[in-house]
Amino acid sequence: MTSEIPAYAMRAYALFYSRYGSREPFTQSVLDWITGISMKKKIFSVLVKAGWIKKESREEYVCVSPEKAVVDLLIFKVTEIIKTAEKPYAFTQLSAIEIWSDYAYVQREKARSPYFIKIEQKDTSYWKFFFQEHSIPYYTGKGSTIGEFVILVPVKKIRAVQKEGMWVEPLSETIKIAKKNEMYEYAYEYMRKKYGSITGKGKRNL
Repeated sequence: MTSEIPAYAMRAYALFYSRYGSREPFTQSVLDWITGISMKKKIFSVLVKAGWIKKESREEYVCVSPEKAVVDLLIFKVTEIIKTAEKPYAFTQLSAIEIWSDYAYVQREKARSPYFIKIEQKDTSYWKFFFQEHSIPYYTGKGSTIGEFVILVPVKKIRAVQKEGMWVEPLSETIKIAKKNEMYEYAYEYMRKKYGSITGKGKRNL
């Protein structure tokens, strides 16, 4: 899995790949006389963390091929990364419909893959930093970009249940959303048939 990198690191990657390709190893000394020590360490740290270069040994690195690095930018990763979060959240709106309907309604593709996530208002700064750290674009309320991105929905209190290792809005609330829009008719019928009457059992107040 790779992630986006700043322009200075991309230029360094271009230098490494033009000289060594994706097989020949190189060391940090390749940047001697080009950058200072602290900047050199930062460049290598950024590229390794982003997955654009790999560490072969204690001192040697190799480039990941450009084809893989670029294509992997569009890999879906939000649903796995969010499992490491330390603050409460809940997938909501269309994302909740997607999860509760076992993806009978699928809203994502590589060109545009939004996730709608409720967060507590007091944790907004945490979530902005969280998604920045993982190079995932995010917006508050509304927004859009190419590939995978998150729409944060700040609220005072979250109600959620766990499904597939993730926290999601309760089924009863999700079905109400699906029922109101003909576009989600198939997902609505799928959930209604699978879960039957909704008792509210399993809700969790975070």
